[in-house]
Amino acid sequence: TYSSHTRCGFIFFQLFTDGTTNKLVGCYLDDSPNDVVLVRVYGNKTELIVDRDNELKSFQVLHANGCAPRLYCTFLNGICYEFMQGDALGTQDVRDPTLLRLIAREMARIHAIHAHNGCIPKPNLWIKMRKYFSLVATEFTEQASNIRIQQEVPSKVVLEQEMVWMKEHLSTLGSPVVLCHNDLLCKNIIHNSKEGHVRFIDYEYSSYNYQAFDIGNHFNEFAGMTEPNYGLYPSREMQMEWLKVYLQAYKLFTKNTEEVSQRELETLYVQVNKFALASHFFWGFWALIQAKYSSIDFDFLGYAVLRFNQYFKTKPAVMALQIPE
Repeated sequence: TYSSHTRCGFIFFQLFTDGTTNKLVGCYLDDSPNDVVLVRVYGNKTELIVDRDNELKSFQVLHANGCAPRLYCTFLNGICYEFMQGDALGTQDVRDPTLLRLIAREMARIHAIHAHNGCIPKPNLWIKMRKYFSLVATEFTEQASNIRIQQEVPSKVVLEQEMVWMKEHLSTLGSPVVLCHNDLLCKNIIHNSKEGHVRFIDYEYSSYNYQAFDIGNHFNEFAGMTEPNYGLYPSREMQMEWLKVYLQAYKLFTKNTEEVSQRELETLYVQVNKFALASHFFWGFWALIQAKYSSIDFDFLGYAVLRFNQYFKTKPAVMALQIPE
């Protein structure tokens, strides 16, 4: 914790270390430790992977709908915004039956927001994935990294084949296109136990996207990020509980009914688990780009290898799932 003096007291600066894209600093006066302003300084070259204009639009839309904190200002390489009181969740918290329901309802609330002014929203998944693929570096500065990529990461030919196959297969599953968070890892969920609610933070990847991608991506994040354990991926039983709460809330927000049929539930289950494959690929590409440019102390290359491995490991079982007639 650092501090600097002003006429009205000391301003304290606390550096948060959990981010894997940016640097985050909390600022507060010595006599008001709970009134915190957050300053986020964008990571090196993150404009390659994050659409900053889109992030600001998402921030404002979500705030207007009571889902995000207040944005105070923007500057050349960062933003300043309201601190959201509560605790960031961990891998065990997202499995908790009470918190699980709160998270499902909050995601449904965001997915039900209409901010597209009557236009038919288009998913940005394939455009973004194609952009990331084009940025993936095959040459790294350290020779060791080059060798590691050649030995552990699938070839560009294989990656492109899978990407083309995914687009053909997943885009025909009928998943609605909604306003998505797209990065709902555990630490991006804040639980305010006093108020009894959860809120989502960090909207860098927010956009219109497939409903099932947002949910499948969240289920993948049950594994955690620093030392991912995909044995924590939610069981069918846990998913069904989550998806039922989500569908009831989503239908209430969009159609004024809470009635959910078994067929709707089964359909969403299949869509979600298939789109979870795309989530592995998306973040695999992201990590390869970060491995080249990021100054943050994290094994991005190892993380990329893990995500691609998990994709190929789970693909056969997931592809055997069929949407009910």
